[in-house]
Amino acid sequence: MIPYERQEKLLDILKKRRLIKIEDINKEIPDVSSSTIRRDIKELEKIGKVESMYGGAVRYLSNIDEIPISKKSLINKKEKDIIATLAADLINDGDNVYVDSGSNGSILLEKIIQKNITIYTTNTNIFRQNWDVLNAEIVVIGGSYNPITSSLSGSFTEDGLKNIFFDESFIGTNGIDPKNGVTTPNISEAVKKRIVKEHSRKTYVLCDNSKFYQTANVRAFGISEATIITNKIDKELEEYTQFIVPKE
Repeated sequence: MIPYERQEKLLDILKKRRLIKIEDINKEIPDVSSSTIRRDIKELEKIGKVESMYGGAVRYLSNIDEIPISKKSLINKKEKDIIATLAADLINDGDNVYVDSGSNGSILLEKIIQKNITIYTTNTNIFRQNWDVLNAEIVVIGGSYNPITSSLSGSFTEDGLKNIFFDESFIGTNGIDPKNGVTTPNISEAVKKRIVKEHSRKTYVLCDNSKFYQTANVRAFGISEATIITNKIDKELEEYTQFIVPKE
């Protein structure tokens, strides 16, 4: 089998089992060596399809799973940089801005901390920014910390957000769908996004096209309630919401 066929076969096995040991994968495709399987797993891990676990097991990651932020930031990096640049251009001096957790939000923070604005965030990657170029006022909304997503959420966060209003908010998502809306795997994250949207003059969702037609298990709000900032337009989704994309 060529690499593409092997990796597709691996993904088919993992989709059915979700979590499996490499030795068991070898039993299902005995004509492929263990070293080749390990090499293919490393390639799939680079693009966020699987995750190697302790003890030689491998876990399948769908587009709607919560991938560790350290790995997520490496996936579709070029597209995320384009999205963050488009978002940064929408922000004016003096604005009160909310930046959500997630890899898109983290890249956006890098691009706007030098602006004369106030940034409200639940993204703990704010603490990893270059303070030498800091000009913005930073307000971190506290809450329960999720180390996988570098995010703060929960009832404490929600109480804080209910008393703040934003000129623009930039929301992350695990998937957008015309029927199911903007979704996330976590209930507290969905509630947080909903509150922010309701307290924003303008709401933007940061989302590369790999998340189109994906649905996580908790809905935050409908896609018609926000403008999607993305790397590539989708004609069908465009019937339901507005898009901001790079100029060709």
